Amino acid sequence: MLEAQNLAAIRGERLVFANVSFLLRAGEALLLVGPNGAGKSSLIRLLAGLTPPAAGALLWNGEDALDDPPLHATRLAFVGHMDAIKPGLTVADNLGLTRKVARSEIVAALATVDLDRFADLPARLLSSGQRRRLALSRLALSDAPLWLLDEPTTGLDAASVRRLEGNFAAHRARGGMIIAATHLPLDLPDAKPLDLSRTIS
Repeated sequence: MLEAQNLAAIRGERLVFANVSFLLRAGEALLLVGPNGAGKSSLIRLLAGLTPPAAGALLWNGEDALDDPPLHATRLAFVGHMDAIKPGLTVADNLGLTRKVARSEIVAALATVDLDRFADLPARLLSSGQRRRLALSRLALSDAPLWLLDEPTTGLDAASVRRLEGNFAAHRARGGMIIAATHLPLDLPDAKPLDLSRTIS
């Protein structure tokens, strides 16, 4: 269970958002909405432990989630704006960078985004949409219960978005949680909406 209690973030000298509170249980999803500059990316980075909150608390099963950053990192899979693809490596080798993974697992992860046939292709030859799909394929290799996604559908065609939504549904069915920031419609049934443009009066 992830709980935010009156979180606030400051960027530069500007208050980006304040008094953000929510409770997310196993199998649930939270959809962050609001215009550019409302703080969606800032909140995602805060939840990932990449930036500290200016105020408030983030709890994991009732304990301070940010008290042990290495432990918190094991709880989540984060896909941000940057795809973090090394163009000099093959598509498959990009998935084996952070830990030892069997070739069969890598190919299976690539299949979740329809890139398995490109496993041995240099990543520099991928289109922008394929690079995004490669970044998203890392989710399939993670056992983390919490997925944090910043504009996950950027650059994806309609078929890829539907495939991604299927992956979301499977993760939630296993008890996983999803927090996604998006400007575009995303099929996350029963997702709790959080409009960050309304957090500062």
